[in-house]
Amino acid sequence: MSKYYESAEYISHDSGQKALLTQLYKVARRFTLRRKFAILRKYFKTASILDVGCGTAEFLNYCRGEAFAVFGVEPNEKPRKWAIDHFHLDIRKNLDDFQAGKFQFNCITLWHVLEHIHDLQATILDLKNLLAPGGIIIIALPNWNSWDARHYGQYWAALDLPRHLYHFNSEAFTFFTKKNGLRLIKTLPQTLDSFYISLLSEKYLCGKTNYVKAFFLGLFSNIKAKKPDYGHSSMVYILEREIP
Repeated sequence: MSKYYESAEYISHDSGQKALLTQLYKVARRFTLRRKFAILRKYFKTASILDVGCGTAEFLNYCRGEAFAVFGVEPNEKPRKWAIDHFHLDIRKNLDDFQAGKFQFNCITLWHVLEHIHDLQATILDLKNLLAPGGIIIIALPNWNSWDARHYGQYWAALDLPRHLYHFNSEAFTFFTKKNGLRLIKTLPQTLDSFYISLLSEKYLCGKTNYVKAFFLGLFSNIKAKKPDYGHSSMVYILEREIP
């Protein structure tokens, strides 16, 4: 699968592009970094963090600047090498490199990563083994039930084939995690994602970028998200080990 992550279209693994869409992505990323860290701050004043699928590791670098101990997993060589060379972080190729017992983390994060993982069952169990007592797992996922997913159908950018192997709504994800001994503490929206996903989806649907239309459709998706049958374009799930 690695060749599908080398595409110039795959922005999250690229830190050098100059196109307008890429620059908009990076502006949004600066806002989301603060938002992600604010979620952590509600649970920890300081913590050890493992970010799985960390890409070019901007999130880890941000957390390190706030005096958190940070570690990452990134299977793809290009972003992993970039992050190590630029940020000098401890980033490994595989989750297996952090063997349970040698490492334990207060917080494990997967920001739009779980949908890429081939063996979900084994990965969830590995994450549980690496979680310190009282720790949390934060998982962000596209929401298949969202208004923009329904509106764009096969052109919905968050399908992201063939990189995304699985798709969840809140009900399916809660069922999956409960089955694997994790309890959902809280669900949070990622409101900016609807605008970015609508922007990409418009391009896939119409063959060109329409910033104004994408903005209003993204806004409408966030408004519709208040209805229980929809939810936001992307959701953040905060989990802990289920008490036996």
